[in-house]
Order: sequence, then structure tokens, then C-alpha cells
Amino acid sequence: MKIKKGFILRKVGEQNVVVAVGEASRSFNGIIRLNDSGRYLWEKLQGGITEQELLQAMLNDFDIDESTARSDIAAFVAKLKEAGLLE
Repeated sequence: MKIKKGFILRKVGEQNVVVAVGEASRSFNGIIRLNDSGRYLWEKLQGGITEQELLQAMLNDFDIDESTARSDIAAFVAKLKEAGLLE
């Protein structure tokens, strides 16, 4: 999985926001706000990563059980797919 080109993540004040730039801005209008966990997952997805690698990264970097991590990743990925943000 990988985030499509044309989306950038920025910190605006205390908010993590994703905006479309270039060609992507023609089909996606709006801003996506992410919490810190969402930012972490987004940054991992920018480089391309499998869902299993994403799970392992979360388990290594956060004090979270596997079931919760798996559920949170699935929900986040589903929202990105729904919005058409994944390749």
C-alpha cells in the first residue's frame, strides 16, 4: 500500500493536515485532519508498506495490543481507500 502522489502532510498549528496538490487537487477538494496516530500511519504509508509491516511497526513503536492495532489499521486504511488516497 502506498499513498497516491499529490497529497502532502503538514503541521498547521497543533493540527496534522493533508491537502491535495497539483493534479490531485482537481479531483480531491478539502483537507484531511489526522491525529498523531493517523500521522504516524500516513508517514509509513507514504513510503509504501504492507499491512503486515504496518502492524509490526505499530507493535514495535507503541504500547498497543495486536488486536487493537490490527483494528485501528484496518479502519484507517478503509477510510483512505474510500477517499481514493491509496495506490
